[in-house]
Amino acid sequence: MTPEDFRRMALSLPGAEEGSHMGAADFRVGGRIFATLASEKMGYGNLMLTVEQQAGFVAELPEMFLPIAGGWGRMGSTHIRLAEANADVLAGALRAAWVVRVERNNKAGTKRSAATTGLASTSTSLIGKRGGASAKSVAEKPSRMKSVSAKGPGGKRGAKKLPTKK
Repeated sequence: MTPEDFRRMALSLPGAEEGSHMGAADFRVGGRIFATLASEKMGYGNLMLTVEQQAGFVAELPEMFLPIAGGWGRMGSTHIRLAEANADVLAGALRAAWVVRVERNNKAGTKRSAATTGLASTSTSLIGKRGGASAKSVAEKPSRMKSVSAKGPGGKRGAKKLPTKK
């Protein structure tokens, strides 16, 4: 498969739009990224999966999937080797990432979820045989804290939790 195939398949998903983040093509639903071509020059497409899905894809097809290095990879972001992928696997993996994003958008209850209302109910039928290692998103407890950017020790950026107003 090629980056053009990745792009075409990502954009074929309901509500998907192409954007750009730091000079690389990304694919969004409800304004939020579910896949990118940030590693296109290395022959990869990137998928925003759950940690469980990532583990399933990597275990089943280690020649095709690998975690992205660093913190993003530890949170489920996964490379797919485009040259190794076939149309069914790529389509299923993109659908799995799309489902995760739609479900998280709808769970968030934000303005962004309005763009994807109704899409999650049809998402399960879109998952291919090999592409849907686990379409469930990880349930997170709602928090009364919000993250704000702040510079930590040594001038490095980090996250600082501040209480939100009730």
